[in-house]
Amino acid sequence: MSRIGFVGFGEVNTPVSVIEKKCGDAARALAAEGLDLLTVFPVADDSAETQVRAAVAQLAGQDLDALVLCVAGWIPTHAVVKVTEQFRHLPMVLWGLCGWYEDGRLVTTADQAGTSGLRAVFEDLGYTFKYVYDVVGRKSRSADVASFCRAASAARSLRSSKVGMAGYRDMNLYGTLYDGVSLKRCTGVEIETFEMLEMQQRFDRLGEDEKRRVVEDRIMKWHFLSPAKPESMMKAAGYYLAVRQIAGERHYASISIKDVDGMKKLCGFPPAPVFMLLSEDGYTTVPENDSLGAVTQLMMNRLTGQLAGYLEFYEFFENSVLAGVPDFIAADMVDGDAYTVMPAAFGLLDQGILNVSKVRTGELTLSRLVCRGGQYTMQALRGLGKTPPAWEECGWDKPAPQLSALEIGIGSVEAFAEKVACQHYIVTYGDNRAAIRDLCRILGIEYQEI
Repeated sequence: MSRIGFVGFGEVNTPVSVIEKKCGDAARALAAEGLDLLTVFPVADDSAETQVRAAVAQLAGQDLDALVLCVAGWIPTHAVVKVTEQFRHLPMVLWGLCGWYEDGRLVTTADQAGTSGLRAVFEDLGYTFKYVYDVVGRKSRSADVASFCRAASAARSLRSSKVGMAGYRDMNLYGTLYDGVSLKRCTGVEIETFEMLEMQQRFDRLGEDEKRRVVEDRIMKWHFLSPAKPESMMKAAGYYLAVRQIAGERHYASISIKDVDGMKKLCGFPPAPVFMLLSEDGYTTVPENDSLGAVTQLMMNRLTGQLAGYLEFYEFFENSVLAGVPDFIAADMVDGDAYTVMPAAFGLLDQGILNVSKVRTGELTLSRLVCRGGQYTMQALRGLGKTPPAWEECGWDKPAPQLSALEIGIGSVEAFAEKVACQHYIVTYGDNRAAIRDLCRILGIEYQEI
């Protein structure tokens, strides 16, 4: 839960009872949005600065993700800045409340006189902040304030988040490369690599009983369209346990594995069921050493709580795209109570366990972190996912499987195609563009809506 400092301001000549009521109502609205608040109000511009100093003392030493500066009436700039300057490292919301109607007349405490005097000052001081103002007669914008606070909590959690990556640069792709220092500076995320040899060594040390328990308790609960080879299921269980051990010991939140030139080529086994088991455990997962894809997943996971699975583009249509996967989808993208799987082989590869689950339809957001010339941009676009037409990817054993996919309506495919940055984009359900924009503002990453 977000821990947020809430400071309510009002000018010394405004009735204290009015400021206290307005700030109290605002704080309760944020608490209803799920925020854990440390409330400090009222804070006025008294000449002795008693309330300002008391506010700073109450906030000092607290473990906070963000500050909400709730302006409940006119307040001279200096009174607010003397508080905020002590916490300039925190993201902030400058939230102006509004007046009310009484006996047919508008009664105002000049809230937006206070916020309009502060907005440019905050900008010039270099604060990371969002300006939100309420409008008389309309619903409070507490949800917008809470959204930014949750984004601040997400940004903070990213600073201690790690991606575990077995191998690097699968298939010698360029779009999966990354620069570790700039990525850490901009997002806070660390990518640690571990060797596939370590994974294989741990696999070799596992007992048959350990692997069999995973097969019986986890894998056999999936919906199999046709029986898989027992050795395929045992391999899936063993490699899963090996990677799970590494992830647990090193506190990884996300996993990527060298796929085509890694497990498939060197271990003779497609890693799809390994990813599926890890996804069921709550890890975000993406194949092919997709570095920025994995970081995008973590960012979306911290914002939305979703596993933020990936989809890959197969075809562009006039007003939609066909996006699917040749291996697996995240556990929370499945339309149903469990994975639907089948044994399948592709080209020269040995038989593996392929996820062919139906994908949940509905409103969704596609996103992708992009780096060009050392500058990071987050691309985001809203889409509407629907069940795709019958289709197959050439090269699978006949009869070819119907791969997990969506046909996603995105408006102008032509405009998207001009800016598409990779074959993999990250999927979250719902329209999450505002939350993504807030996170980018906090991290200092350019936001690009396409």
